[in-house]
Amino acid sequence: MVGAGVLGLPFALSQLGWIPGVSALVVSWLITFYSLWQLVELHEVVPGKRFDRYPELGEHAFGSDLGYWIVMPQQMLVQIASDIVYMVTGGKSLMKFFDLVLPNVVSGFRQTYFIIVFMCVHLVLSQTPNFNSLKGVSLLAAVMSFSYSTVAFVTSTIRGSHQRHVEYGVRSHTTAGKVFNILNAIGTIAFAFAGHSVALEIQATIPSSPEKPSKRPMWRGVVVAYSIVAFCYLSVAISGFWAFGNLVDDDVLISLERPRWLIAAANLMVFIHVVGSYQVFAMPVFDKIESCLVQKLHFTPGRCLRLVARSTYVILTGFIGICIPFFGGLLGFFGGLVFASTSYILPCMIWLIVHRPKKWSRHWILSWISMIIGIMIAVLAPIGGARQIIISAKTYKMFS
Repeated sequence: MVGAGVLGLPFALSQLGWIPGVSALVVSWLITFYSLWQLVELHEVVPGKRFDRYPELGEHAFGSDLGYWIVMPQQMLVQIASDIVYMVTGGKSLMKFFDLVLPNVVSGFRQTYFIIVFMCVHLVLSQTPNFNSLKGVSLLAAVMSFSYSTVAFVTSTIRGSHQRHVEYGVRSHTTAGKVFNILNAIGTIAFAFAGHSVALEIQATIPSSPEKPSKRPMWRGVVVAYSIVAFCYLSVAISGFWAFGNLVDDDVLISLERPRWLIAAANLMVFIHVVGSYQVFAMPVFDKIESCLVQKLHFTPGRCLRLVARSTYVILTGFIGICIPFFGGLLGFFGGLVFASTSYILPCMIWLIVHRPKKWSRHWILSWISMIIGIMIAVLAPIGGARQIIISAKTYKMFS
């Protein structure tokens, strides 16, 4: 649940300001916590049947044909967008690690090379068969995400206590700049809540029976995860903005320099974390690609198909990450474009269709509030993210 998007939250606060930024973060946490509860409950909403894939739940709600094409493309875009961002994050974090540990050795190395190293790691890991094969990687990634969030929080707090003359106003001084930055910041916050797109697939790995339905252990896991999310997101966002004000980088660990060994360790933790996260988000895409090749194009299932199909996907996400390695802009653009739908809109819409709560009842009101906010994010946030990418691209030299 704690994705690399946490590192961009101080940057989002610098675009929104103290009160709007913290308020947006808290509201997003509450809404997505509620919509994730809905997904957990909907997993076995039909007695004796489990909706192990997000599109399957969509088919149940919207109809077999329409439901699949409503949900599947959006889920795939979330997975692919996450993996592109993780390619960039992994490369930048690895570069920062070596820059702090061996500055003289890697001074001439391009960021592109480090993204390629990250890509090569996944060419190997992508051959793991399924989610259960990633248990060890996922556990290590979870520990790393909590660890580097704690490092960012503690070091930012220490730096903030010694910092003088920090400006806490929003980054832009023009009306247009402020508006576009607000849109990008909202998308960045939406990106941070990306776990919904794989929630059903994760719940599918939990045994279930009428006496012990899977929703019970799944919900306990969600409560623990979201408690950690609340601590990590609020602590990193507030401490990072407090320490650097409106000059904070789009990745707060890039802003931090001291103590060198600790910041280097934190960047290595980020690298390890996104190695695991990339695979978790890529696994449903692998499943979809291989199913399509076997069922539609009649390829023979096996190791050869897995090697070619998965390697091609890894290389493509790596190439896109190399071409547009703009962390802050990508968070805002993808967060609004696709993450808002799978985390804010679809769970509530499906809940209204399946359960048909009474008008003006609690669930009816909460679902509509979540959907309206999600639609606003989906429409407006990509505009701010696209502008941020364009601004970053002006000073970027391809493959540098």
